[in-house]
Amino acid sequence: MSDSLETRSRDVQERTFCKWLNTKLELNGYPPMTSLVRDLSDGVRLIQLMEIMGDVSLGRYNKAPRMRVQKAENVNKALEFITSRGVKLTNIGPEDIIDGNLKLILGMIWTLILRFTIADISEEGLSAKEGLLLWCQRKTEPYKEVNVEDFSTSWSDGLALCALIHCHRPDLLDYERLDKSDRHGNTRLAFMIAAEHLGIPQLLEVEDLCDSARPDERSVMTYIASFFHAFSSMDQAETVSRRVVKFAELMQSVWVSRNDYERRVRLLLSALTDIQTNWAGSEFSGTYSDAKQQSADFTAYKHTRKRTWVVEKQDVATLFGNVQTKLRTYGLREYVPPPGLTLGDLDNAWSSLLASEARRSRAINAQIRQIKERLRKSFADLANNFEKRLQTISSALTALEGPLEVQQQGVQEIQTRIPAVSEALREVVAAEAECKAANVEENDYTVFTCQDLEFELELVVQSIAKKIAFIDNQIVSRNMSNLTPAQLEQFESTFRYFDKDETNTLNQSEMTAALASLGIVYSDEDMNFIYDQLLQDYGAISFEAFINLLVDITEDQTSPEQLREAFRGIAADKPFVTELDLRLHHLPAPSIEYLSEVMPRAQNGAGDAEYDYERWLDDVFA
Repeated sequence: MSDSLETRSRDVQERTFCKWLNTKLELNGYPPMTSLVRDLSDGVRLIQLMEIMGDVSLGRYNKAPRMRVQKAENVNKALEFITSRGVKLTNIGPEDIIDGNLKLILGMIWTLILRFTIADISEEGLSAKEGLLLWCQRKTEPYKEVNVEDFSTSWSDGLALCALIHCHRPDLLDYERLDKSDRHGNTRLAFMIAAEHLGIPQLLEVEDLCDSARPDERSVMTYIASFFHAFSSMDQAETVSRRVVKFAELMQSVWVSRNDYERRVRLLLSALTDIQTNWAGSEFSGTYSDAKQQSADFTAYKHTRKRTWVVEKQDVATLFGNVQTKLRTYGLREYVPPPGLTLGDLDNAWSSLLASEARRSRAINAQIRQIKERLRKSFADLANNFEKRLQTISSALTALEGPLEVQQQGVQEIQTRIPAVSEALREVVAAEAECKAANVEENDYTVFTCQDLEFELELVVQSIAKKIAFIDNQIVSRNMSNLTPAQLEQFESTFRYFDKDETNTLNQSEMTAALASLGIVYSDEDMNFIYDQLLQDYGAISFEAFINLLVDITEDQTSPEQLREAFRGIAADKPFVTELDLRLHHLPAPSIEYLSEVMPRAQNGAGDAEYDYERWLDDVFA
């Protein structure tokens, strides 16, 4: 190193080291030094610095030495302390400091800087200078204009200093907007920000970095070490803050989760209690629709609210487990829920709910079974009683005897019972409808259905109508003294045969066929006249009207011999007549059907059916 460069480097070191020492002195209330040579020569400042750096008292010393020996004692006390701290001093003694040997004094101060400022720097296993250099490289790596390789020229443009500041405090400068070519401006900006915002004293001048071919390494290291300690303190403070913040967030999270757990458990327990209270106070109206609605409500509850509660119960258990896990992770005391809100309390409440559900289900099912059984018995009682009433009516109808007028009154009295019986049937129908609505299919209390009873009632009504018609016809027949019993029997059987709807009346076509079956045939015009006349006289072609018509006809027109001549004409004098013969003479189909049934068949074995009209007429007019 040339003399001029060495001299410049020594000047920079003296100024830098002096500023570094002054930061220690001023922080502890001592006045600053102006010259290392002059101010350290009496040993007083050196002892003060050692007490500050070592954080100990060196005992009594000469605070205002005048003699060289006193100064030597002070300096020697300070050097002994330095040596006692494991700092090795080479080629320097008290006289060197007293006599102002600047080179040796700078060497001693550098040794102190290494020991008390740089030696404790560590970065990934590297310490002191190497560790500090690695720390600078790591922090400035993202900045492409910065390449820190040493503590000299790498810092001459101010960008490395700006990068260090921006890396830790991007709020203090906008690195991207720096003029990368403004070496002095960038360095000045870094010095200013470090002093004003980071508490790092400006140990160097701008010229020490920017105008030197090779900035002094020791001075630069001393200054950069201040950045390391400032940012390390900042990082430690941030770490402490983050730790506190993290713990506070943890405790807040636990607090929120605990409150959420307790709130949700309270709500769930309240819901479980409310539903059970509702069930306990529920009553049945006794109808199947009410019981079925309560059953449907219970089923809907299990498919909706119950499932929501199952999920909620699992969720609160998971939430409780998460709270305990967080607390155990950080070695904190486990959370104990308030009385009545533990998971055990929730499990007990859930067990009570399940027991209440079972009771509720049994109550509903028992109610439905009771209602169905009651409906069965109710229907059976109505059906069986209705059947007994029909049997009573049938028996009364069968037991009628005595004179026709008495029987007529009796059957009319029986007929008056039918409206009440029909009303009773409506009650049976309503009871069966209730059974069907309740899905009651089987019934061991009766063998009857509504269809059975409706059919039997219709039969009874028909029997009464037939009985009334029979008695009326018998009264009419009894009064027809001018007809033989055989004629009456034939006319009555003919009337009954053609009374297809069993109304005891004949319409015009039925009357025409009935007359034709008796061999009495009129033209359409005559038949229309006779029918209208009978309607006018009797209101309908009743048995009485029919008999009276036949009386008139038989008295005025027809005799047995006339009928025989009529049949012989149809049979072409054969002793028998065939269906073909009847059809050829245009007898109505009902008349042909009737005659085919009542006339005996001939015994000659002919191919077509042959009927012996002679024998039939003998039987009729016997």
